Amino acid sequence: KTLFFSGLTAMEKKLAEYKCNTNEAIQLKLVRFPEDLEDENTTFNPEYSHQVFGDDEVAFGYKGLKILLYYVAGNLSTLFRIEYTSKVNEKFDCVEADDVESKIREIIPPGFCTNTDDFVSLLEKEVNFKPFGMLLHTYSIHNEEAGEDITYQIYKADMTCPGFREYHERLQTFLMWFIETASFIDVDDERWNYFLVFEKYNKDGATLFATVGYMTVYNYYVYPDKTRPRVSQMLILPPFQGEGHGAQLLETVHRYYMSSPTVLDITAEDPSENYVKLRDFVLVKLCQDLLCFSPVKLMQGFSQEMVTEAQQKLKINKQHTRRVYEILRLRATNMGDAEQSRSYRLDVKRRLIGPYKKKQRELAKMRRCLRPEEMTNQLNQIDLNLQREQLEETFQQLVSDYRRVLERLAQA
Repeated sequence: KTLFFSGLTAMEKKLAEYKCNTNEAIQLKLVRFPEDLEDENTTFNPEYSHQVFGDDEVAFGYKGLKILLYYVAGNLSTLFRIEYTSKVNEKFDCVEADDVESKIREIIPPGFCTNTDDFVSLLEKEVNFKPFGMLLHTYSIHNEEAGEDITYQIYKADMTCPGFREYHERLQTFLMWFIETASFIDVDDERWNYFLVFEKYNKDGATLFATVGYMTVYNYYVYPDKTRPRVSQMLILPPFQGEGHGAQLLETVHRYYMSSPTVLDITAEDPSENYVKLRDFVLVKLCQDLLCFSPVKLMQGFSQEMVTEAQQKLKINKQHTRRVYEILRLRATNMGDAEQSRSYRLDVKRRLIGPYKKKQRELAKMRRCLRPEEMTNQLNQIDLNLQREQLEETFQQLVSDYRRVLERLAQA
């Protein structure tokens, strides 16, 4: 540290102490009871704040900065407050502190409170809050800590539900903190559907609802008379992650669209790795009992029958059906048997090699129109041995992902 500061002036040293990591400074809470306000166990922090505070995720000008964003657990009424132990002074330090407040105001809707008393009085009105829209699914999960089963419900809402527009504005601010490339959607476009998860809980003998997470789906038009719903954003709030709500939500959404004759199939926009794992699990769970995925048929290879049945009955598109087939075929394959294991490996690698083959066809085209020295340059990029290694690596990674899906399925 001394080396680092040796070249700095006293002034610069002092200013370096006024930098705060915004992921640590932002403190989020979902509040059910007044005592939650003082309880550090109910606090959680963002994973990202770069969209609001820049790539360094730093706020300058404060020591001990705390950006409090507390939400009433159900309707998400907000308390927003900034606290710090000291702040640089333009008069003495000749520098200006970042305007943290206006940066946060850009993403949270107006109408928040700034003091605890107002917030607590809003908390008392929470007993009147009810979920928006139409109830699609109820499920319960055993909670070790509470030693009891907790009930959850999934609703489908839209902007015609009274109060939903304002609620959604508060809810979507969480995207900024937990989805790396989040953006807010155009709620005036009627083709958006909203699916919400709530927990039922008791407070002084009354039943209340707490927000757990949500998903937005956009209905694309497909000529001539179909739609293709595309999952846009999905977020389970951190206090509820790892409990299986994502799988319940995705399966419920699939079942909702399955009953609609105008829906072609369901896709997702730029899915994250975690979402793909979740989707693999949900789709395999839905597909495993279809006749076209019987062990005998799996061993005969991927077929048009699988594509058709998965699409017609479960609204699953061809690309995702192929993954489901590979996962279920892995389950039906004895990998200890040399012949079965070789057959499985070749089958998956044949799909994986597709993009490489395309590259090679492009190269052949180039050969015909490039000078030799330009050609070697292009060829160096695609070394066959490297290709084989990459292919093997991709294959091994896939198999380990697939095994995790099968393990989760075995426990479901």
